[in-house]
Amino acid sequence: MADPKGFLTTPREEWPRRPVEERVRDWDEVYVPGGLLPIVSTQADRCMDCGVPFCHEACPLGNLIPEWNDLVSREDWRAAAERLHATNNFPEFTGRLCPAPCEAGCVLAINQPAVTIKNVECAIADRAWEDGFAAPAPPDRLSGRTVAVIGSGPTGLAAAQQLTRAGHTVAVYERDDRIGGLMRYGIPAFKMEKHHLERRIEQMRAEGTRFRTSTTVGRDVDAAELRSRYDAVVIATGATAWRELPVPGRELAGIHQAMEYLPLANRVCEGDVERSPLSAQGRHVVIVGGGDTGADCLGTAVRERAASVTQLDIYRRPGAGRDEENEPWPTYPKLYRLSAAHEEAGELRTAPAAHADARLFAASTLRFVGDEEGRVRGLNLVEVDAGRRPVPGTERTLPADMVLLALGFSGPDRGDGIVAQLGLQLEPRGTIARGPDFATNVPGVFAAGDAARGQSLIVWAIAEGRAVAAAVDRRLTGGTSHLPAPIGPYDRPMTV
Repeated sequence: MADPKGFLTTPREEWPRRPVEERVRDWDEVYVPGGLLPIVSTQADRCMDCGVPFCHEACPLGNLIPEWNDLVSREDWRAAAERLHATNNFPEFTGRLCPAPCEAGCVLAINQPAVTIKNVECAIADRAWEDGFAAPAPPDRLSGRTVAVIGSGPTGLAAAQQLTRAGHTVAVYERDDRIGGLMRYGIPAFKMEKHHLERRIEQMRAEGTRFRTSTTVGRDVDAAELRSRYDAVVIATGATAWRELPVPGRELAGIHQAMEYLPLANRVCEGDVERSPLSAQGRHVVIVGGGDTGADCLGTAVRERAASVTQLDIYRRPGAGRDEENEPWPTYPKLYRLSAAHEEAGELRTAPAAHADARLFAASTLRFVGDEEGRVRGLNLVEVDAGRRPVPGTERTLPADMVLLALGFSGPDRGDGIVAQLGLQLEPRGTIARGPDFATNVPGVFAAGDAARGQSLIVWAIAEGRAVAAAVDRRLTGGTSHLPAPIGPYDRPMTV
């Protein structure tokens, strides 16, 4: 604890964002370049190094947060990077994309603004790359055992890196033309520029991990045949089966799933196409779904110069502070949060029919309205109460010639053939069934990440990847493994 009075004398200060008018003209990250390092050491001083650090429990990775906070406050960046990477393969991803449940569990957050753990984490990761502290770590010797990892999202990449470093020969199979999964084509560049992903991939290549892109297991390669070629298989395909909205008018043209829309915008940033065929430019856009994916659609539509953008959230607007009775510390509370995209939409006044930040809360879609050519032209909605029951007299119609459905995901895609070809058992909710060691009902086949857990956070995805790697390593080495297993398959976040 470098400054015993830091939490008393230093107010919370976060990484500043660039001005809205500037950042909506490009796809660069929303934060001020270089704006984090000048403030992060004093922010790390706010960590109390408390005797029972609940931030550890709130983070599924078990990040050693007080330790690297203390090291950053002393500006020992090398040691801080070592402690951070001891529990997290990709801290520059979580430092940008994770909603930081660790901060909700910060002891200081009982009666003050929490330590800016996420910002400190990101600063350490970026400094590690700048100063050469993230060198490849290839194994000293190979085990002679082989592993196929299906899917290159955070779970698949974490599992692959851990198993490669343990000495196994690992091949990652990815159906897209580039590695990264949702981090590549689902997360917009203004939230995480793709060079962060590229340098991790190059690090993994240098360590010995092999990548097979444009290969859909179940179609291009039979899953059972793949199983016969490897000593173990890890299924980390994510939860890509999107939820539908079965209301009248769903068949109209102009209504798209968020994951049909977002990848095309990312391909524009990659230089694959000059303009997205689903561009929101000049259109009245309504986004159905109030989560992070909906916010990603919002920020993307703003940058594409939509005529208007409105986001519908079926839940009532949460409060600005924690409900101590229903959501006591250290659980992750439902709060009114203003993402960068909501800040942009609010300042630019993109949604005349909505409140300050383009969101309409407690709003449920009744039907879509179309024209004679079968294109969507409006969305009919109604206000709902806390029980999602329609409030009489609150129906209205929003103009919409483009609708994006951001309703979440139910489990792995059943259409690729993996489940049927391997004969995998499923849970009633559609996820892949597994035992306490992450193993499926098929010998040698393991399941991890959203494909088995269900839709979750990136920090849980990385934790799953590290944990399944330990389980696979135990199988391949005869029962022992030095790889860490931060969570079990049945662990869940701290909730009420």
